Amino acid sequence: MRAGVSCAVLLERHPPPWQLDKKESTRHCLKYRRAAGEILLVTHEGRGWWDPGSTAKGDVFGLVQYLNPGLNFGEVRKLLRPFVGLSPSYPVHEARSAPPRPVVPFDVKWNSRRRPARGSPTWRYLTEQRRLPTPTILAAVYAGVLREGPYASAWFAHHDHDGGLTGIEMRGPEYRGFSPGGEKTLFRLPGKLPNSSVPMRRLVVAEAPIDAMSIATVERLRADTLYLATAGGMGPATLTALELQLRELSERPGGVLVAATDNDRAGDGYAARLIEMAQAAGVGSERLLPLHGLKDWNDVLKQGRSS
Repeated sequence: MRAGVSCAVLLERHPPPWQLDKKESTRHCLKYRRAAGEILLVTHEGRGWWDPGSTAKGDVFGLVQYLNPGLNFGEVRKLLRPFVGLSPSYPVHEARSAPPRPVVPFDVKWNSRRRPARGSPTWRYLTEQRRLPTPTILAAVYAGVLREGPYASAWFAHHDHDGGLTGIEMRGPEYRGFSPGGEKTLFRLPGKLPNSSVPMRRLVVAEAPIDAMSIATVERLRADTLYLATAGGMGPATLTALELQLRELSERPGGVLVAATDNDRAGDGYAARLIEMAQAAGVGSERLLPLHGLKDWNDVLKQGRSS
């Protein structure tokens, strides 16, 4: 009977059953788990076992008595008899995964982040790597569209036409992304101060918030301009936001949309779509390419060629 019953068979059928930890088992040593932290190793092709947490070890008879200390030898034989000749099925142990972290809404995340402060990692990223000047950064801070993210990243708010936060565009030295659960609409940076009475007659549309801020820098934050960014491709919510903004602009004399997208094939495609939308809304339009043939407007700042 000692040779006829595998220790693995006994473990698999002894209530509550044990399961094989396949990842930590080898051909000559099978690792079985049960409950929290219970481990037994089966060796010698099923004829032996041992407990790595103690000195206990032995054959299949010893295993029965280890699991059921109150049984005598006759009772052990009776328990083993049905298992003679059976092969182990090797049920795989599945580690319990940690409970998922609760999803924090993006607006809660936004409200928990502070505004960029001089000398902070985000501030240094924007000024040193992106070459954005202090007045432009402060304009975004005062407009409520810029926050400090982790690891020196900058967080840019997307708002709908009514001013509701719809999502967060994130960009840092090693990361770019968009807030889970959020929706891309428009990043909006007014060129005028909050107390200015200059009417908005001009929309400048770039692909990324940093590009929109770069154009604003080159133009010295024109008070009659609203600088926008679409986060690249334009989805339904972004198109709706643009249509509403163009409808508002169409009611003002001399309104114009400036397509300031990247100087590449994709940028040309976005610009054509923007100009088409402006024409449909009865608004003037023009294409504004990055200076000196550079790819985007932030390249203009980084190369110091803003004039």
